Amino acid sequence: MHLWDKGGAARESLISFTCDRDRIYDARLAPYDIVGSMAHAVMLEKCGLITAGEKESLLAGLARLFEESVQGDFCIGKEYEDIHTLVELRLHDFAGEVAGKLHTGRSRNDQVLTDLHLYIRHQSYLLAGEMKVLADIFLDLSEKHKEDLLPGFTHMQAAMVTSFGLWFASFAESLCDDLHILSGAAALADASPLGTAAGYGTSLPVDRELTAKLLGFKRLIVTSPYSQMSRGRTERQITGAIASVANTLGRFASDVILFMSPGYSFVTLADEITTGSSIMPHKKNPDVFELIRARCSRLQSVPGEVAIMTTGLPPGYNRDYQELKAVLFDTFDEIIELVGVMQDVVTGLVVNEHILQDKKYNDIFSVVEANRRVRKGVPFREAYRAVAGEVGSGKFESTVISEYTHTGSIGNIGRGLIKTRIDIITGGFSPGYAPEELFESLKNYL
Repeated sequence: MHLWDKGGAARESLISFTCDRDRIYDARLAPYDIVGSMAHAVMLEKCGLITAGEKESLLAGLARLFEESVQGDFCIGKEYEDIHTLVELRLHDFAGEVAGKLHTGRSRNDQVLTDLHLYIRHQSYLLAGEMKVLADIFLDLSEKHKEDLLPGFTHMQAAMVTSFGLWFASFAESLCDDLHILSGAAALADASPLGTAAGYGTSLPVDRELTAKLLGFKRLIVTSPYSQMSRGRTERQITGAIASVANTLGRFASDVILFMSPGYSFVTLADEITTGSSIMPHKKNPDVFELIRARCSRLQSVPGEVAIMTTGLPPGYNRDYQELKAVLFDTFDEIIELVGVMQDVVTGLVVNEHILQDKKYNDIFSVVEANRRVRKGVPFREAYRAVAGEVGSGKFESTVISEYTHTGSIGNIGRGLIKTRIDIITGGFSPGYAPEELFESLKNYL
C-alpha cells in the first residue's frame, strides 16, 4: 500500500522502479523514524490534536515497532512503499484506528529529513570517536619513535632531517583538522526540520520547538522552504567532511607504500598485514594500504557526485533527493570501515631506526650546520654559502641533531597540544543521541 493511494492503481513496474532500492536503504532508518514518530505523537497530544489515551496507544505501538527494528534484520517488504508506510500501517496492528492520526501535521518530506538528520548526527558522533582512537594511535607511535630520524623531502629530493615522531604526529594533527570539518558539517544536521511538512508549514497548531527538544536537536530549521532547500546541501557538506578524512588516510597509505619500496626502505610491514605473490616467493605486498588509498580516492569524489545530483533542481521537494540516501549511507559505512582498518594495520609498521647512517643522506644535515654557525654569530647568508661550498666540494660532514627546541620540531613535537585539541573537538560533538537513547527518554511519556 502507498500513503498517497487515492483509489487508483499504479503500474507495478513503476512502483518497483521508484521503491525497491529505497526499501533496502530505508531499513536502517527504521529506529530513527520510529523515535521521530514518538516525539511527534507526544507533541500532538500536548497541542490538543490527539487525546492522552490516543497518545499512549500510539507510543505503546511504536515502542513495539522499535523493539522489532533493533532486534536484528529489519526488512521492508514489497507490501510497503517505504519505512514511513510500514510504520503507519504496522501501527494499526498494535494501536488500531488511532494509527491514522500519527501523520497529522507532517509530511513524508519533513519526516525523512528528520530521520536523516538524526542519522547524520549519530553517525558523525560515532565516526568522530573512531577518528580520535586513530589519532591517539598516531600520537602514541609519535612518542615511541621520536628519536628515530628519517630524511624529509621536497621536490622528491632528500631535503632536511625529520623524524618518524613528527611524521606520525602530523597525521594526528591532520585528523584534528578533519574533526573540525566534521564537527561543522554535523552541526548542519543538528537542526530539526520536523513540522515544516512538505516545505510550506501546516495550518495545524504544531509545536516545533517541543519536538526539537524531545529529539535533542540544538535548534530548528526555521523557515519551512529551507528545510527542502537544505537537502543535498547537508549531504554535500557531510560527505565533504568525510572526503577530508579520506584524504588524510589516503596520504598516509601512499607514504607507507612509498617508504617501504626498495629505493626508500624506511619501513617494512609485519607479516600479518602483508600479502604475497602467486608466482614470486619473495614478495611481501602492501595490498591493504593500496586498497585504502584507492577507496579513499573514491570517497573524495563523493561531494562532487552529490553536487551533480542536486545542482539546478527546481524549488521544493524533488524525488531526485531519494538517491542521496544510498550515497550517504555507503559513504559513512566506507569511512568508518577504513578508519577501523587503519587503526588495526598502522601498528604493524616496522620502522627502520638507522636510515640516516647511510652516507647518501649526509648532505641533509647542511641546514642544521648553517644554523649552528648562525648561533655563533655568523650571518645566515654567509653561513649558507660556506656550507654550500663544503657540500659541493665533498668536504661536508654531518653534524649532531641536538638543537631543535621550537614547537613542532624534532625536539619538541607538540603531541600534548594536538591531543588537547582533539579532546576538545571530540568533546564538542553531541553525545550521539543513538536511537536507543532517544527511545528510552520518549518511553517516559507512555
